[in-house]
Amino acid sequence: MENFSQFFDSNLFNTFIIPILIFLARIIDVTLGTFRISMISKGNKSIAPLIGFIEIFVWVMAIGKIMQTLDNYVNMAAYAGGFAAGNYIGIIIEEKIAMGIVRIQIITAKPANQLIVALRQAGYGITNHKATGKNGEVSILYSIVNRADLKQITEMILEYNPNAFYTIEDVKFVNKKLGAMLPAKGKFLRKGK
Repeated sequence: MENFSQFFDSNLFNTFIIPILIFLARIIDVTLGTFRISMISKGNKSIAPLIGFIEIFVWVMAIGKIMQTLDNYVNMAAYAGGFAAGNYIGIIIEEKIAMGIVRIQIITAKPANQLIVALRQAGYGITNHKATGKNGEVSILYSIVNRADLKQITEMILEYNPNAFYTIEDVKFVNKKLGAMLPAKGKFLRKGK
């Protein structure tokens, strides 16, 4: 027991271990914060409070250690570095999980018939409008899809209409009576033509 006490009071622990622990704690709490904000923006009320509790618990531990050693610039740098790394990691994790649904709008001057057929054959509901753009007639396609399907859809756009302009927006709610998406046990499934 005395060996542990000596280790925790040693220069090695205070110079290297504490900054590493602060750095890791900050990565965890900021990553959780980034993920929590994403859940809130998608309207997920059940998991966001739990994530927030864990996030703040970890933050209090990290800031508590910083407040005890305000004259230690290595700890402050570890705190700031953990914040930056946590933002980056949180965004990557959120992109990998790809939760939620999005609205994709595709504008193309090239005829979109092949793209429409390909998207519908893949099971995506597509609404097509004709409009007039700066240089003449364009097709505007709309679809509500699972965010996890964006890679497949963007690959199809690049294959059939590589010069198409497209935008992607998060969708918080889809009216299941009118929308092309039907809820099934908390998930959204592609349906429609």
